[in-house]
Amino acid sequence: MRTTFNTLFFLKRSGLKKDGTMPIMARITVNGTVAHFSTKLSIQPENWDARSNRAKGRDRSAKEMNLLLSEIQSSVTMSYHEVRSMEEIITAEQVKNNFLGISQNHKTILNLFREHNENIKSLIGISKTKATHQKYDRTYKHLEAFIKHKYNRSDMNIKLINHSFIVDFNVYLQSEMKCSENTAAKFVQLFKSIIIIARNNGYIVTDPFANYQIRFKKVDRGYLTEDELKLILEKRFSCKRLEQVRDVFIFSCFTGLAYIDVKNLKKENIKKGFDSNLWIMTKRKKTNVQSNILLLDVPLKILKKYEGKFDDGRVLPVLSNQKMNAYLKEIADICGINKNISFHLARHTFATTVTLAKGVSIESVSKMLGHSDIKTTQIYARITNEKISHDMSELSGKLTTLSEAVNL
Repeated sequence: MRTTFNTLFFLKRSGLKKDGTMPIMARITVNGTVAHFSTKLSIQPENWDARSNRAKGRDRSAKEMNLLLSEIQSSVTMSYHEVRSMEEIITAEQVKNNFLGISQNHKTILNLFREHNENIKSLIGISKTKATHQKYDRTYKHLEAFIKHKYNRSDMNIKLINHSFIVDFNVYLQSEMKCSENTAAKFVQLFKSIIIIARNNGYIVTDPFANYQIRFKKVDRGYLTEDELKLILEKRFSCKRLEQVRDVFIFSCFTGLAYIDVKNLKKENIKKGFDSNLWIMTKRKKTNVQSNILLLDVPLKILKKYEGKFDDGRVLPVLSNQKMNAYLKEIADICGINKNISFHLARHTFATTVTLAKGVSIESVSKMLGHSDIKTTQIYARITNEKISHDMSELSGKLTTLSEAVNL
């Protein structure tokens, strides 16, 4: 939007002082709107050039006066550009107030986002994780780049965020940043949490997300079948590091623990339960939800294998997530498994192959996975052909009496 802007100086002739000087005033004009303010400077009328709006002469006094006026003009111009970067419609009064440091009671989206991220950062290790801060930080950087790309601004008044802004941000993430549909939706979802904060604090009245639906595309997250699990379990590895990675991965396949929870697993998390069996009793790092998991034979053997090998209380040799995933791809190649195996696949395998396919209720699986909402568990849950066959065979047996009674 094209705007007109100008600043000039003039004498306030009605303000003649006792020493014969007159105050120098400034006039800001923006798109036909006008605002005045005092420069706090004064001059003898005969030393003022109304044509150039500056002091006459080349003596030291005139030069100092004109330098001060130029600095004021430069600062007003900077204030104009600052307001323009945040507001759609600009007035001279807004520029004047910005120059004078008078609060306009507006909030910019990136400023609010930065404050939020700083709060998250200060809570790392208390109630927030480093990963959570990183997600919000990436979202902030994408939003900052989008505002620059779309509007050529360094920030925006939060009141300017509307439905169109959100749609364009989502398009930008997928087209310019090459994000997948679900990754873009996740960034928009994180951005929405900042808008909620803005509404709760009264910075905006209307909700720009009111008619916007964040859509996540259903994705088959993958899992290992029982046969594939056996391939990995039975494989002999000449490399000790591959063997260790296999053991930790299999442990997760039979416990459902996420990478960070396996990494943080300590001796004190292994406890004897009410049934005299050994259980993993821990809280999920991500959600802080209690998770109690019975240790089956396979994970028990793995724990026994590494018992007493670590002095810091750890129970398993867990590498960095990046290295674990790299080695797992190598393990998949060696075992002839044509799947993109990552450590998180173990969690899906636990939910699908190890528990649900064997008749464990989804409620029990949800508890063991440490989910706060069973809907999250349903994302992992799959009904396999083997499970359908097993269930229908059991049903067939229960309907035998009715079947025999049929007279066709």
